[in-house]
Parts: sequence; C-alpha cells; structure tokens
Amino acid sequence: MPEFIKACGAVMTLGPLDDYQRLLGQIAEVYGQGRTRAMQAVNTQLLETYWQIGRYIVEFEQGGSETPQYGKQLLKNLSRDLKTRLGKGFSVSNLSRFRQFYLGYPNYATVSHNLTWSHFIELLKIENGLERSFYEQQAVKEKWSVRELKRQKETALFLRLAAGKDKDEVLQLAQQGQVIAQPNDILRDPYVFEFLKIPEPYLPSESQLETALCDHLQQFLLELGKGVTFVGRQYRITIIISHYRVDLVFYHRILRCFVLLDLKINEVQHQDIGQMNLYMGYFANEENIEGDNPPIGIILSRSKDELLVEYATYQMNSQLFVQKYQLYLPNEEELRRELSLVWLQEEENE
Repeated sequence: MPEFIKACGAVMTLGPLDDYQRLLGQIAEVYGQGRTRAMQAVNTQLLETYWQIGRYIVEFEQGGSETPQYGKQLLKNLSRDLKTRLGKGFSVSNLSRFRQFYLGYPNYATVSHNLTWSHFIELLKIENGLERSFYEQQAVKEKWSVRELKRQKETALFLRLAAGKDKDEVLQLAQQGQVIAQPNDILRDPYVFEFLKIPEPYLPSESQLETALCDHLQQFLLELGKGVTFVGRQYRITIIISHYRVDLVFYHRILRCFVLLDLKINEVQHQDIGQMNLYMGYFANEENIEGDNPPIGIILSRSKDELLVEYATYQMNSQLFVQKYQLYLPNEEELRRELSLVWLQEEENE
C-alpha cells in the first residue's frame, strides 16, 4: 500500500518548477503564433475578397452593358440587393472603396498582406500615387498602426522628407520609403510637435517644451523616426571641472550612434552651435564604445538664420544640424508648392 501511494504521488508530481514554467511558455508561444497566423490568414482573405469585388464592379462598368442611367445607380442598386442577400457590410461607401481598391492596385500581387484593410482605407484617400506608395512602404517598414499612419499623413511626412531632394531622390523615397544610411537621412524639415496640443499663441519655455516632449515620448519617438531609442534628459557631462547638460540624448540603432538634441525657443546663435559641437566631441571620446559611430547633433529651433548657420558651421562637424520645429500641423499646400518647384526646375534642366 505505501508503495502504491508513493507511485501515485510520483504520477501527480508536476516536476521541477522551471520545467512547469517552460511548459507554460511553450503553450503561450505556440498559441500566440497560431493566433497571429490565423489573423494574418483572415486579413489576407479579406483583402483578396474586397479586391475581387472591386474588380467585378469595374469590369462590369467597363463592359458597357449597362445604360447610363443604370450606371449612375449601380452602387446603390448593388448595395440594396447585396444587403438583402448577404446582410451588412455592403454600404455604398464600402462598395465604392472596394472599387477604388482595385483601381489603385490593379495587380493584386502588389497588395501588401502586412497591412490591414483599415490601412488601405487611409492609403486610398491619398490621390498622389507617389505619396501613397511612400506611406505604404513606410507603414510596412515601421509597422505603423492605423492611428500612426493617419498621424504621419496629417503631418505631411512625405512632403517634409521630400523637401530639398531632387527628382530622382523623391522617386526613390516614394518607391522604397525612407532609407536610413547616413545622418542626414533622419532629418525632417520641419519637425512637427502638434501632438503636444500647445496653442500657437502660447510660447513654452525650453524646460516646459522638454518636459512636454518627454511626457509624450511615444509620439515624440514616432516623429523622430525608426531606430531611435531614448537614453536620457538633462544628460550631465563633465569636462575637467565644468559641468554641462545635454537637453535630450537618444541612440540610433540603425546608424549605431548617439543623437544629441538641444531645444531652443529663440533663434539659434553661434554659441549654441559651438556648444553642440562640444557635446559631440565629448560623446565621441567619452561615451562611445567599440562599434559606435560618431554622434549626431541636432539643434531644434523655432527659427534660424540660414546664413549665420552656414558661417557658424564652416568646416565644422558635418553631422551637426540646425533644424526647425513647429507646434502645429504644417501648411501642406506650401510644401506641395515647394516640391512642385523642385520638379519644375529638374524638368527644365533636362
């Protein structure tokens, strides 16, 4: 009898705690992977279904079999009859999106299954093909949520990144998204901090702006771009007996270097540039470890004198930049005009 009880006890024993935890982890992992694959499969099937519906509608319209009067009512009639037959989900607006989906992506092989239907709804609102291609590539690269995609559209990210680029560079940006290979690839003109919701007449102090950005770190990192991780604020450095503080310090995982940010609410002065150069020299010699590249220094200001910056940075570190920021959404029409002027000049030169 004792032997039997002892044997039963051995059967009921779960084993060492680490084995049990491993079991929990294995189940959780396989469940998570299975759920993700199932959601991806559903998403892929939905995209193909919506694309096919759009194709049928467009092919029917192009077939010329309907009268002009019926053509105007086609989506309304389809919506009414499909709702009767299949239930909800076939509003006129949805059918119009399916149709637009097919027209925007006539080759289904170009449809990314890494994006959801909600992503494509936002993308289809973009009329310009180059812009749409950029946001699509970038959404896949950076794994943007729909909310993040909407935010980047509203802040005219494509137009800000395209500022100052020639025609070939703009085309590359549209086709490949933002490729980060060198320090100036991470710059935006201007940086937009509309997520702080600071009314335009109000001008925060530098410390208030710094605090607000740290309080909205997730949105701030989204604005800074892929690969940026937060290191610290008011980062103290000591040179002999003098102490200095860098407003914000980040590390760029792709470029493998520190990114130092200084915030200015007034126009940048030459001493601000000299001070940033000092910070960069310190980080290059004291903070960098093996494998790190030289640091990038960015002074963010509400305004800047281009000529002063040019002279103050003469023969200075090429990785020191003075960029503007603003607390409100950019004027998209002005950005578009600037870009169209660049394209016009390029065409004239050709």
